[in-house]
Amino acid sequence: MAVSELLAQDHDVIRVGHTQGDATVDIHDKASIEVLFAKIDALVVATGNVAFNSVTQMSDEGWQVGLNSKLMGQINLTRAAIPYLNEKGSITLTSGILSDESINWGTSASTINGAVEHFVKAAACELPKGLRINVVSPTLLEESVPKYGVFFPGFVPVPGATVAQAYKKSVQGVQTGQIFKVFG
Repeated sequence: MAVSELLAQDHDVIRVGHTQGDATVDIHDKASIEVLFAKIDALVVATGNVAFNSVTQMSDEGWQVGLNSKLMGQINLTRAAIPYLNEKGSITLTSGILSDESINWGTSASTINGAVEHFVKAAACELPKGLRINVVSPTLLEESVPKYGVFFPGFVPVPGATVAQAYKKSVQGVQTGQIFKVFG
């Protein structure tokens, strides 16, 4: 919410969610994604699920959660947005601190976050129309501590408003192919 509130100060923001928002989209379904887009200047994706379990206990289905949702969901949104984004538009995806630091039961999340970051680096070299693509990699948000804090021992949480600044930098800045890390 902090991201959309901050960006709404300078932009017309269309809040999109799986079940609620100004529009809804199923990021697993390319047809649903394509219906979403009109001419836009920026795409900001802050969604995607991953499963948490030990590397020895993670099932194929558990791995598929992150592969289908957080990785391919963001890749599919990116691919679908390219023809609709205005020239010099911006795409911002989301990874997370687990691409740099591990936690118990976080192997899938670490793998998927790393893949998202590598996708952004590679895609930045190929995007048409002067489009830019970056990824924001936040640590645990202060607002998420009650629900997820126990899984991140010793991690220093940051406010959502601080993470929102990284999204603003990605949307309004000039960088491409970058990972904006927001760690405490």
